Amino acid sequence: MRCLVVGGLVLGLAAGPALAEDLMSIYKDALQQDPVYTGAKSTYAATKERLPQSRALFLPNINATANTTYNSTDIRYEPRPAGLAPGTFNYPSYGVGVNLTQPLFRPQNYSLYDQAQIQVAQAESQLAFSGQDLIQRVAQAYFDVLLSEYNLLTVRAQKAATAEQLAQAKRNFQVGTATITDTYDAQARFDLVTAQEITGVNDIEVKRRALQQIIGRLPGPLAKPQENMLLSAPEPNEMEAWVQAAYSNSLQVQIARANLDLSIKEVERSRYAHYPTIDALGLAQYGSQNNSTLGVGQNTTTLNIGLQLNLPLYQGGALSSKVREAIANKSRSEQDFENARRTVAQNVRQSFLAVNTGLAEIEALKQAVASNRLSVDASKLGQEVGVRTQVDVLNAHQLLYSAQRDLARSYYSAILAQIRLKQAVGRLTPVDLDNVNHLLRPTP
Repeated sequence: MRCLVVGGLVLGLAAGPALAEDLMSIYKDALQQDPVYTGAKSTYAATKERLPQSRALFLPNINATANTTYNSTDIRYEPRPAGLAPGTFNYPSYGVGVNLTQPLFRPQNYSLYDQAQIQVAQAESQLAFSGQDLIQRVAQAYFDVLLSEYNLLTVRAQKAATAEQLAQAKRNFQVGTATITDTYDAQARFDLVTAQEITGVNDIEVKRRALQQIIGRLPGPLAKPQENMLLSAPEPNEMEAWVQAAYSNSLQVQIARANLDLSIKEVERSRYAHYPTIDALGLAQYGSQNNSTLGVGQNTTTLNIGLQLNLPLYQGGALSSKVREAIANKSRSEQDFENARRTVAQNVRQSFLAVNTGLAEIEALKQAVASNRLSVDASKLGQEVGVRTQVDVLNAHQLLYSAQRDLARSYYSAILAQIRLKQAVGRLTPVDLDNVNHLLRPTP
């Protein structure tokens, strides 16, 4: 396994202050404060309720009813029958009852229950994906802040060099060894770097605000990389092995597969709409009234039990239309699933190449940093013997800072590529983030 080591000065000039926040402390805050992840947890909790809801479709449905009615009836007989007197009858009536419906054969319910199980499994995958996405977003935002800070250091080194160049140009113009054009050129370079410094300060604020969006507060000083920072090549170091792992374990593929399974079950459920349904019915009812049109009150108790068959014959073509709609949606889900597989494979290949390219780039930039260090030493020595100026020394420092910035960017990019690679194959965990965190502080 190929490993790389770089000193703390190259990656962060120095370790962060003692109270600096590290990657894991930021991540722990994000777990509680990130609205995207907390929203995903609520979505998962809501989706889990679909399982008992679909299970209830197989259980009895019992309803209690009660009623009270005031009756006023006026009766006139023509001709009047013997024993029945005409008149107005005013009386209340009351009733209570219990209805029970027990589904016996409703094939659509089986499909709905299967769909609920798939939806819960899909929600679990979506929550896990949100958790991995949170890890990736935290790492991205964290290193974006570090890199923007490093960019500002580089710009300020350039500003120091151009300021000295401007001062020297002015001195040379005053003594007559340079033209005013040299002064104008130096002033233009200094103004440009000053503008870059303003942009760099603004960029740091933007990156810190992006991190604030995740953790709900502005972060304090962030821990920077320490000595003996180690990065390793992917294991196994074979691209197609990672692609195959993604086909099996990628959460994005699993979510797309669940959508396809749901569409298959929806076709099945739509076809079951043509099937008959059978329910067992039960009714217990009690009614009371203290009068009637016959002039006498009555109390009644009713008990009914039976079976009910419902057979759809014709619904205006709606049922057949829903079947065709479900089949079309299933075809779309098949394409979405294939697209998810291809997208994940592409992401895996890009991240895999980014890791290995980053490691190779780091090796080259380490050499560039070493060469620029020698150049700084040589410029200092040349200044001491009079063959180099202070501007030459500052320029050499400027090149060194630029090389260190590029090396830091390569390290951060390689770390993020490793995180994205594991995310693409569904293997990213907080342990991976903690391993990165140990690169930012001494291992206990």
